[in-house]
Amino acid sequence: MEFEYKQIVAAVDGSKAAELAFNKAVDIAKRNHATLILAHVIDHRTFATAEAYDRSLAERAETYAKELLAGYQEKAERAGAANIITDIEYGSPKIKIAKDIAKKYDADLIICGATGMNAVERFLIGSVSESVTRYATCDVLVVRSE
Repeated sequence: MEFEYKQIVAAVDGSKAAELAFNKAVDIAKRNHATLILAHVIDHRTFATAEAYDRSLAERAETYAKELLAGYQEKAERAGAANIITDIEYGSPKIKIAKDIAKKYDADLIICGATGMNAVERFLIGSVSESVTRYATCDVLVVRSE
């Protein structure tokens, strides 16, 4: 009996690393006839203090997220992926992807891009992919290159 992934979360943020992860996620979802969950987390901590001066930051972040996910969904559909869900969440991507989004959809695979952080940055703040790998209860694929 062959194992197939059924619920695949692809964490996307518009970066080159996320694009590589997205492409791999589409291929794996098609091969496994899986549902592809395209997830984007708006990290509201990055603009919490600035928002006091510009209330439109949150609105612009949400508009960007919706446009980003719509673009990814269109690409996935054109590539032949059949079951696609988009999800926008708010909070820390490190926590939301591994603990909340994966649980919400009963994911059996999370796919994310590797970061471009250097060793000092990883030591000080850690990377999202590192955190997802550490805290996820399902398989995690960190895509490093094409």
